[in-house]
Amino acid sequence: MSKTAAVAKMAVSAIAYQIDRPYDYMIPEGLAGAAKPGMRAIVPFGAGKKKREAVILSLAAESEYSKLKSIDSFLDDEPVFSGESLKLALWMSDRFFCTVFDALRSMLPSGMLYKEGGRRQGDKTVGVVLSNLSNEDTAKLAQQKQKRAPKQAALLEALAGAGRYLPIRDICALTGTTLATVKTLEKQGIVTITEHEVYRRPSITIRQLNDDIELNSEQRGVLDMMLPLLRSDVPEAALLYGVTGSGKTIIYIKLIESAIALGKTAIVLVPEIALTPQTVSIFSSFFGDSVAVIHSALGGGERYDEWKRIRSGEVRVVVGTRSAVFAPLKGIGLIILDEEQEHTYKSDNSPRYHARDIAKYRIVKSGGLILLSSATPSVESMYAAKTGKYKLFRIDKRFNEKALPPVIIADMRAELKEGNEGSVSTVLRKELEHNILNNEQSILFINRRGTNHLVACGDCGYIFRCRHCTVSMTYHSASSRLLCHYCGYAQEPPKVCPECGGKLRFIGAGTQRIERELEELFPGIRIIRMDADAVTRKDSHDKLLSRFRDSKAHVLLGTQMVTKGLDFENVTLVGVVSADASLYMSDFRAHERTFSLITQVVGRSGRGEKAGRAVIQTFTPYHEVLRMAAKQDFDGFYEREIEIRKALEAPPVRDLLAITATGKSEPDVIAACRKIHAMLSGYFRNNKDIKLLGPAPAAVAKVSDMYRYRLLVNCENSKSVRETAAHTIKSFARDKDSRGVTVFAQWE
Repeated sequence: MSKTAAVAKMAVSAIAYQIDRPYDYMIPEGLAGAAKPGMRAIVPFGAGKKKREAVILSLAAESEYSKLKSIDSFLDDEPVFSGESLKLALWMSDRFFCTVFDALRSMLPSGMLYKEGGRRQGDKTVGVVLSNLSNEDTAKLAQQKQKRAPKQAALLEALAGAGRYLPIRDICALTGTTLATVKTLEKQGIVTITEHEVYRRPSITIRQLNDDIELNSEQRGVLDMMLPLLRSDVPEAALLYGVTGSGKTIIYIKLIESAIALGKTAIVLVPEIALTPQTVSIFSSFFGDSVAVIHSALGGGERYDEWKRIRSGEVRVVVGTRSAVFAPLKGIGLIILDEEQEHTYKSDNSPRYHARDIAKYRIVKSGGLILLSSATPSVESMYAAKTGKYKLFRIDKRFNEKALPPVIIADMRAELKEGNEGSVSTVLRKELEHNILNNEQSILFINRRGTNHLVACGDCGYIFRCRHCTVSMTYHSASSRLLCHYCGYAQEPPKVCPECGGKLRFIGAGTQRIERELEELFPGIRIIRMDADAVTRKDSHDKLLSRFRDSKAHVLLGTQMVTKGLDFENVTLVGVVSADASLYMSDFRAHERTFSLITQVVGRSGRGEKAGRAVIQTFTPYHEVLRMAAKQDFDGFYEREIEIRKALEAPPVRDLLAITATGKSEPDVIAACRKIHAMLSGYFRNNKDIKLLGPAPAAVAKVSDMYRYRLLVNCENSKSVRETAAHTIKSFARDKDSRGVTVFAQWE
């Protein structure tokens, strides 16, 4: 190949991890000058020359290969990925065992992704009327036309008042004129009809807050210590541990104001879509249109246009869920992870990243501050703070100096002995009745949706399980169907047991059953249910929370969506309906998640002028984790938990790499895990610090007819371990005997 030929080294879509590498493509002479790193193109790939989307990683004068395919066409006029984004994708590929293209794809709004034969998201334009005269001359001409052409005069007056141009639809509605009037003025050369791009913005309800927020002494002290970290050009990491209701959001606002004053930008991440609208409304009240929002519930056009606004430099603050960490902001000075302990910051699909790790990478490159914040920090983050990796800041009192709500533990065993077989204890019922009579609001949390989580035969013990997954099916009374919450399979329940003809029992409670019980206990009660079944429509989160904020309901009943971030002054009671649900899961973080959930939801009570209280219902009233959660004793819980983690050699003391094999044949999946175990045992035979655990079935061993087994590598997350694991996975995938089994890895 001639040395003057232009070559593009490209990351190609839809290729397997084991063959992922930069592929060389010739740039046609007519396109050579247009090619730049970060641009996307359509290229032929493989023997069949199937059209694939690809991204230019770098350009070269020549290639080591003698025969190259050529780029077909470019998808962009300018690069959509910056040099920083390309480097981030390469880092993600090494860290999270994914292809470079998959890493890049996660940074773009879905509407920009190429689909062969499909339509990509385009810009939205509207017809506008543009005056060809100055505002002053337009106004004078309007006066001249008042008598002989009043409609033209009205239109010109509107243009002069608006600053020379308006959308055609708006100006016609405003003046009562028609398109014919506009075209008449166009023929006279007075106006021009053209197309103007408009942004599709998500609706934002601005919450009117006091612009001059007074910080209390604790908040001021914490802020004063954080500001030097923000102003430094050295990357910094900090953990803000503040009790529920301590006013952490106010500190965020002050930090963002300082970052903007320094000419920098900020990203605020929240764990749930349900929290995004209220968070955006708060920040928009301070920072106006310089705030953008990114989350998966936005329409395709809205996500695309918000991405364009951010990339153009119009935005200084981005608020969103996990994917917002990739926002194409320049000059990032601050990234905040609110409720940083939440598992929703971790992606379960390739690339299997944690938003915290991406945020750290970006802060290191920009020289800013990453702030992790929570009333119940993750054990990993608190350990990092205790060992000096993060700066630790504490707020031990609520913003309004109110005490944390007292907690009543309701023993559900005693309720059963007294004949109460319902899901609402006598204690919780009395407290709800008190709130209803006093026009105060309540939040009830149960971490299960549906009506009953188990349908079984009372005679032979037969349980209705999903035919595609190894889980029991949940009964939903709204549709009178059994539903698998993993694969979506549904069926109508028979009237009797299919095995013995016995009577069926509907066991356990979900949000729908609790809703029905409350309606029976308190006729006329107004309930807002918030779960995955109730928030399927766009903006439904915001609408439901707005209704509750406006006191249009007595009770907000929901799953994890109601446990964190919500701030309602009239909520004086919180009820945890089933505190045991997550306590005994087969996960070393089960106690941590239970403590966090209960502590967070209890903290929703008593945030206004009225005192609050909480009721925790449990069948294990003396469990140490529940007792600590009732006392809001995070320090005691952390000390207990870190000792257990040390004994288990579990994170954060040691790292855990989970290698998962999936396939339709269970014996093949088990054999694959054993093969990988043997390979890793050979590679690590001289390293006594690395331990292999398993293989064993995943917590749910089969999902959608695919069996899942896991092998755990107890190790230190180092480059050599990652390279060895990647080599093992790729070698396994290249083996013809491994067909039918897919293997992937992720850090626990």
